[in-house]
Amino acid sequence: MQLLPTLRALTSSTEAIGPVRAISARCYSNAAAKKHREGPLAGMTVVSLEQAIAAPFCTRQLADLGARVIKVERPGVGDFARQYDKRTKGLASHFVWANRSKESLALDVKDPKDHAVLMKLLEKADVLVQNLAPGAAARLGLSHETLTVKHPSLIVCDISGYGQDGPYRDKKAYDLLIQSEAGMLSVTGTGKEPAKVGISIADIAAGMYAYSNILSALLQRKKDGKGCRIDISMLESMVEWMGFPMYYAFDGAPGPVPAGASHASIYPYGPFETGDGQSVMLGIQNEREWVSFCNRVLVQPEVATDARFCTNPLRAQNRKELKGIIDGAFSTMTAKEALARLDEAAIANASVNDMQGVWGHAQLDARDRWTEVDTPVGPIPAILPPGATKSADKGGFGARLGPVPAVGEHNQAILAELGISQ
Repeated sequence: MQLLPTLRALTSSTEAIGPVRAISARCYSNAAAKKHREGPLAGMTVVSLEQAIAAPFCTRQLADLGARVIKVERPGVGDFARQYDKRTKGLASHFVWANRSKESLALDVKDPKDHAVLMKLLEKADVLVQNLAPGAAARLGLSHETLTVKHPSLIVCDISGYGQDGPYRDKKAYDLLIQSEAGMLSVTGTGKEPAKVGISIADIAAGMYAYSNILSALLQRKKDGKGCRIDISMLESMVEWMGFPMYYAFDGAPGPVPAGASHASIYPYGPFETGDGQSVMLGIQNEREWVSFCNRVLVQPEVATDARFCTNPLRAQNRKELKGIIDGAFSTMTAKEALARLDEAAIANASVNDMQGVWGHAQLDARDRWTEVDTPVGPIPAILPPGATKSADKGGFGARLGPVPAVGEHNQAILAELGISQ
């Protein structure tokens, strides 16, 4: 059994750099150090043969709720997402985001000795998650059909691009490719060129459906004691999220027209440039807001009753002319002034933030949403999961935000626990 050295020897200065300096010191209190109720999944063991984003993002949610997640990785290199970039103190940004609170077990699952370790580990597992290539898990004896014979209460969650059967089963599936297959690219961009969503949205969708299905399976198992198989497809997850544009194009009707950062069917709803070269985002949802916007923001009440703009379908149809009027009014204001007017008129609005703006967001700071997690190269800030609290005195339960592991960091402890000599 190859035991790999941890990456902690690579640690450099842990001094916060760049935008992290903007986060106040009080945001760095570690959630684990606060007293809170035990997470709802405490006592559950999840074994995951995972890579990239979809499966790791799923299991990170389970770990946040207290489950023990044992991440099985390739010896030496680990999850290939570890090599995506080096933007977070030398670690990959995707990896540190999706892999906190896990134990890393480095195994060559094709090697008989390591495979035996994995099978012994599954004897004590509640859930197996895998996003290997289609058919790979079955070849390793990790299909639900095989495992349920000895482990009838085991929940097996398979995550893949297109599902475990069907004509597309063996196609390679990356996030952008699924966005394309699911029609996402037909509603993004400016109309001249499609644009992918800037995050791994298909992976995230699949990960979240895997997570919610696993929670449902655990509840069902409590009723009947039986495990189950969960088959999560990135394509199906993404198509579910495409429900609005699909119904908009129902029965052969044209689909939504790509509108950049604007809404395809509601107007005005999108970004508008102000006189200082910045942009503000705003959205009008009903006719009452439209009248208020014209009267109090544009200060042009006659626009509210203009025959070209008096209903939302007409405003969307004549958006080019209306945009000219709004741009003209906003050109006399700074972004700060425009946002103030929009607030006074009770019009929904937002700043157009970059990542530095999010790091320093006043609302996140005010709600004490920052904590930290440890990594092989020192602590880094982390946002608390939505719904989680830092301590029990706020009435909730605290998320468990444990360290991001190095490759094979927990081999020795896990093997000893299983009674396997090295």
